[in-house]
Amino acid sequence: MSVVAQSTRGWVLDARSLIDEGYSPCTRRKGETNTHLTCFFKKQCFHISKSHYRETVSAAAEGGDTELLQKDDKPTKKRKRKRSELNQGEIDSLAFHEKIRSVVLEGTKSLVDSARSLGYLKGETLTEEDKKEEEELLPSQDCSLAALCEMAKELPLVDDEEQEDEEQEERAQSLLGEDGSCTSHLDLFSLVTENRADGAAVVTLMGEEYVIPPRSAFLLSDFTRIQPLVHYGRRFELIVMDPPWENKSVKRSRRYSSLPSSQLRRLPVPLLASPNCLVVTWVTNRPSHLRYICDELYPHWGVEVVAEWFWVKVTTSGQFVFPLDSQHKKPYEVLVIGRYRTSATDSSSLSETSAVPVEDQRLIVSVPSALHSQKPSLSVIISDHSTTL
Repeated sequence: MSVVAQSTRGWVLDARSLIDEGYSPCTRRKGETNTHLTCFFKKQCFHISKSHYRETVSAAAEGGDTELLQKDDKPTKKRKRKRSELNQGEIDSLAFHEKIRSVVLEGTKSLVDSARSLGYLKGETLTEEDKKEEEELLPSQDCSLAALCEMAKELPLVDDEEQEDEEQEERAQSLLGEDGSCTSHLDLFSLVTENRADGAAVVTLMGEEYVIPPRSAFLLSDFTRIQPLVHYGRRFELIVMDPPWENKSVKRSRRYSSLPSSQLRRLPVPLLASPNCLVVTWVTNRPSHLRYICDELYPHWGVEVVAEWFWVKVTTSGQFVFPLDSQHKKPYEVLVIGRYRTSATDSSSLSETSAVPVEDQRLIVSVPSALHSQKPSLSVIISDHSTTL
């Protein structure tokens, strides 16, 4: 069960089960035979059993929850900086943290207690086979298809006049042929590719195998070449974005290319969103990014901010993965949730509908993936909010 516990404070998710459920059933076409498979995510990717604690958190913390907050009593050698030595960004971060601290602490404790009463987040005991798997290297995070997105930047832009000439042409292509095999000569850059089957499919693209979810579609491209998605002709009730925000850690690691915040305005959200569409943006714990979304980006798109949720990352025994009061990495990330409001002059807008309310300051508690920046799926908890009354 992917939703382990639920209350007015939020949800406890089994993120791995949630992924597995989305890929069942699964089929691979080999020769003339369809083989039914059971696809599951490697357990080792979600076996985060130790907190990254570098200092003892005071037992006098709110609620006195030493079990949740305190685990490693190794003293830190780093001198704690005084408030007067903090720069403005750090002062803003501290103020934001102090504002939401009790929500995160008390809500997480309540949800973790509920999950533990059901036998979850009690510390997983690994079998010998699991231990052997855990010793193996994590799966490679390199994806040759993602690397090809750089090539999309070299594609010519399609203007409106050219698009009018192509109105009658196919705007999407099927991933699978009638016999269930992968379609040959797919145009992954200029057309949206659809898996129209009711089950997941294992297909070979560019020499590598991929598992494509059922009833899904994708476009392999750079966000500056997103016209094929706009011309796809569909409007969406939910749009989720996880931008590669600029920060010092990313620059040092060079793990991926970041994107200046101002460039996000180029995304054509009004052309993709249906009336009352939910727009969800993952944001790092940097107040300047949060202010940009709320004060500039969402208003630019005609999106009204309706809630802020928090993803709280815990270990398999229910402890924060980082100290709650750490000056650097926090055990939570923010989701800014907004509603797209169609303008009065939008001829495609539907009749007046009343959107399902979205509660503010909800928590999503889960064990994070060891794969960098992998977020939990939101479909199971947000689908009820993306519809209208």
